[in-house]
Amino acid sequence: MGLFEKFKSGLSKTANLLKTDVRDLFKNEGRLIDDPFLEEMRAILFKTDMGYAAVEEIVAEVATKMRGRVVLLEEVVATWKNKLADLMAQDTSPIRFADSGPTVIMVCGVNGAGKTTSIAKLAHLLKADGKTIVLGAGDTFRAAAVEQLSIWSKRLGVNIVQGEPGAHPASVAYRAVEETIKTGADVCIVDTAGRLQTQRNLMAELTKIQDSIRKQIPEAPHEVLLVLDATTGQNGISQANKFTEAVDCTGIVLAKLDGTAKGGVVVAIRGQVGLPVKYVGVGEQPEDWALFDHQQFVTALFTEFGEDSTAPPTG
Repeated sequence: MGLFEKFKSGLSKTANLLKTDVRDLFKNEGRLIDDPFLEEMRAILFKTDMGYAAVEEIVAEVATKMRGRVVLLEEVVATWKNKLADLMAQDTSPIRFADSGPTVIMVCGVNGAGKTTSIAKLAHLLKADGKTIVLGAGDTFRAAAVEQLSIWSKRLGVNIVQGEPGAHPASVAYRAVEETIKTGADVCIVDTAGRLQTQRNLMAELTKIQDSIRKQIPEAPHEVLLVLDATTGQNGISQANKFTEAVDCTGIVLAKLDGTAKGGVVVAIRGQVGLPVKYVGVGEQPEDWALFDHQQFVTALFTEFGEDSTAPPTG
């Protein structure tokens, strides 16, 4: 699938929710834009989990442009799309590689967010681009996590550095970077144990892992990717804020976008956290991975409204 098709597939549940609810707003050919209409529209947008601030901006945009008029569904959808495109605006943000020597990518997130699968997808993407890769199995507290990453490394044909069960994850990260330098590999991807954003001791551990990496490459890690589970909705914002306090996060990976009708959470995360959304996961396979493009995202979100709605927004 191409980029748009991946977004379309991943956002199908959210798009279907919007289609059903919005068409209920327009049971007749046109609809007067008044306070009752705006309240109904507000409730529909909240269902997608795009957050209070974004919803209010979209409602205000429709009210400013259309209040007191009888309008068609297509006019309202076009206004939504253009405002969302403005709210989501960011440059596409692929991996930032080191100017010289290996690139180190650290991956963090809460338990069950989809870190291991996201690492596999990223490794698959980079290998397809000709990069040689070393994985660091830094989730030393869960044997199953190390095993899962090891299975992926064999499947993808990339090297992996593991520690003894219970070993300090900072030591595994150090050894993984050491192996990357020794073998002349291009990229080192370091996994970390899943942790709740409220577990202060484990959050502090992330800082130690980052410090151990910098002992060998002072400017590393070059990327610190925070994996968020799209199905958790607004809780992802709290997670993002806490993780960015502990480490220098550079971008967000939104996993499991295909598993939720609340794909609008991307809007909330982008607006409130301020980090770029770098990639989204839209399935279980290594290739089910897309570089985030806000224009394509908005277009795919409204793809269920027909051909006219699939035109790129003008914002």
